Amino acid sequence: MNKNNITTSDYALLILRIGIGIMFVLHGYPKIIGGMEKWTDLGSYGMDSIGINYFPAFWGFMAAFSEFFGGIMIMLGLWHRYFSLLLLITMLIATCTHLTGGDGIMGASHPIEAAVVFLFLFLSGPGRLALKLENDILN
Repeated sequence: MNKNNITTSDYALLILRIGIGIMFVLHGYPKIIGGMEKWTDLGSYGMDSIGINYFPAFWGFMAAFSEFFGGIMIMLGLWHRYFSLLLLITMLIATCTHLTGGDGIMGASHPIEAAVVFLFLFLSGPGRLALKLENDILN
């Protein structure tokens, strides 16, 4: 089979990337524009759940950055595996936050489901319908 043939799997990956990317841009936008106060709240709430209680504004910004810009990059398929991994880590921390906050498994279901999607995207790659850079070794 020719490596340039686009398959239904490539279209399926594109649909998944666009769908999950849009949702994470929408989730991340209010966080990224929330500024220092929002980032500090987000970072202290999330990172406390795994025992990290320093630099909360940095961690909150990283969560907002990964959701907003990660959503954009996942849609484009650009630096796909880097951002899939970043979003996977963010969702694992969000899962811990929900579980240690007393929300139970049902309260943690959204970040768990998203973590599974980002693990799949990390392992699968972006498919042929994606922007790629020649020197991107993980793409």
